[in-house]
Amino acid sequence: MSHIAVERNRRRQMNEHLKVLRSLTPSFYIKRGDQATIIGGAIEFIKELQQVLHSLEAKKKRKSLSPSPTPSPRPLLQLTPSPTSSSPDTVKELGACCNSPVADVEAKLSGSNVLLRTLSKRIPGQVVKIITVLERQAFEILHLNISSMEDTVLYSFVIKIGLECQLSVEELAFEVQRSFCEEIGYPRSLGE
Repeated sequence: MSHIAVERNRRRQMNEHLKVLRSLTPSFYIKRGDQATIIGGAIEFIKELQQVLHSLEAKKKRKSLSPSPTPSPRPLLQLTPSPTSSSPDTVKELGACCNSPVADVEAKLSGSNVLLRTLSKRIPGQVVKIITVLERQAFEILHLNISSMEDTVLYSFVIKIGLECQLSVEELAFEVQRSFCEEIGYPRSLGE
């Protein structure tokens, strides 16, 4: 009888752990709810996170070996503020768009979080560049969703504004857009 109770407790714990694992793993890694799919999806997600971590560590090491001068913060593109609520009774989300031939960047302030979306052609290592921009500006990444179709990719971030953050949503959109432009050799600002 005690063996049955022990086994029942083990299964209950296993199911609880699988629920937590599933909630921590983005949904596009887990197509079905069975145990093997949840564990396999979590493994793939962890492998991707390890690649991002290795990229960030390599970039940090390269930066410490050869610091580069920072450019002047002159605007590269026209920034368009875009309030998203039409009713005067509701709280408006402040937002900005910063679009170019390379990528469309949209940042919206929603409470104490920022919703950041980028749409572009697939550029190897671009998500690492965006993460670097966000961390450099004292944002904390709460969630990242990556959706792709053929050679187009959509990165959707939910980020928390850090205490040291001094950027407006317009400046954030510009900084993220600049990370795309630097990738393919565009000048950092119109005057360069």
